[in-house]
Amino acid sequence: MRWGCATWTQPPVDHVFVRTTRSKAAAAVRVAAGRAVRARADLLERLRSCFVRTQTWQHAGRYVSALISQVPKRNGWSIAEQVGDATPDRTQRLLNRAVWDTMAAMSQVRRFVAAGLDEAASRRRWRGLTVAALDETGQPKQGQATCGVKRQYMGCAGRVANGINTVHLSYVRERIGHALIGARQWIPAEQISDPQAAAGMGLPPGLEFRTKGQLAIDICADAYADGLRFDVACGDEVYGNCTQLREFFEAHGQAYVLRVASTFMINLPSGDRMTCAQAITRLAADTHRWEVRSAGTGSKGQRWYAWAWIVTASPRHHLLVRRHLHSGELAFHYCHLPEGHPVTKARLIRAAGLRWPVEEDFEFSKDHFGLDQCQARLYTAIQRHTVLVMAALAICAVTAAHLRDRTDTQAPPPSTPDQPPPPEPGLIPLTVPEVKRLLADALHHPKPPGHATRWLTWRRRHQARARWFHQRTRLNRDYALVS
Repeated sequence: MRWGCATWTQPPVDHVFVRTTRSKAAAAVRVAAGRAVRARADLLERLRSCFVRTQTWQHAGRYVSALISQVPKRNGWSIAEQVGDATPDRTQRLLNRAVWDTMAAMSQVRRFVAAGLDEAASRRRWRGLTVAALDETGQPKQGQATCGVKRQYMGCAGRVANGINTVHLSYVRERIGHALIGARQWIPAEQISDPQAAAGMGLPPGLEFRTKGQLAIDICADAYADGLRFDVACGDEVYGNCTQLREFFEAHGQAYVLRVASTFMINLPSGDRMTCAQAITRLAADTHRWEVRSAGTGSKGQRWYAWAWIVTASPRHHLLVRRHLHSGELAFHYCHLPEGHPVTKARLIRAAGLRWPVEEDFEFSKDHFGLDQCQARLYTAIQRHTVLVMAALAICAVTAAHLRDRTDTQAPPPSTPDQPPPPEPGLIPLTVPEVKRLLADALHHPKPPGHATRWLTWRRRHQARARWFHQRTRLNRDYALVS
């Protein structure tokens, strides 16, 4: 191959090494499929106590299997067709009317994730950080009938749009794995205060308005009640600017590294009170105050930033500032380290770099498990779909964590810019999407004869009925305009 004036020759390939690597990879894949099936059975057994009727629990298991399957879209109709039902009635009943404890199910998922990732981490000599990563994600919605829908900024769309928002908590084990373990949907105050709207959206009686920071408090309180402990809690500016959340963490002795706005006020040891932007301008103008460190390893290598550490009037609080090496963009982190926690810049930087896994959890949940594809409108139905998606993600995330070392055969990273590529690059560890594909193949069951034809007929009949009612509504509106 010729590129410009230089000639590059493919290094000779050791065919025996390649064959050995491929045979080991095939064996690891077989082990992974079996492990994923056992993880699914373990979690479903944990969930059994949350259901009053065995039939409902079994259907919830089939719902999770449908979320893991390769169907292109995961809504009530497609899930019911995937599990083998003749109509979507049983699936809709599972989400809307069936008797089961949704919050207890979320608790079981949370304990399953923590136990699975902790067990995978215990096999390593090096103990990484355990991080609670807070963030919210949205789902675009049309109309005004869905619970929690409002025209608001949607991070998934990158603009103001009509949709719903849900606060999530992710359990992150450094260099091991991560998964979602808690969720609370944000409900606008006007929907809660309107009795008619609250009844139509299925809001529970006595529901109080909670900000996103307050919802984060509720989620973390549930995690503490389940016995989970975190080295550090992380979150973006929505949570860093919430005084109640910071006070909650400090009351529980929880270390945190929370993003704050540039206008966030801090007290300096000199007695001055100023914004973060003013503090960095006054105290970090000297280049010697900045230190280039990695925020962690990504898929493309180390993520290098310049960091500055500013002490405050409180010995337990610090301001950690991150600066992008190319654009110069600044990010401010307000940090709290309780008594007994090591106070080092390296630890704070590691914690600040471990907030991104929650974004990856959102990506996996939406692209591979249908978190944002639910077409339910009621409060309970949306919550239950979210819990079952969390269960599907948990199964694959815990399996991938246990097999991380066994399936990682990558060649050593390059040490120089001009280093030639290795003859065999190896394989990256099994990821959550790949484990999901293996489990989907293992759980595939043939459908009864005529299943596809029956669903084709059902969909056409349902759409014909819906079209008739839409036309009648349009006709009534036209008559009203004419009169």
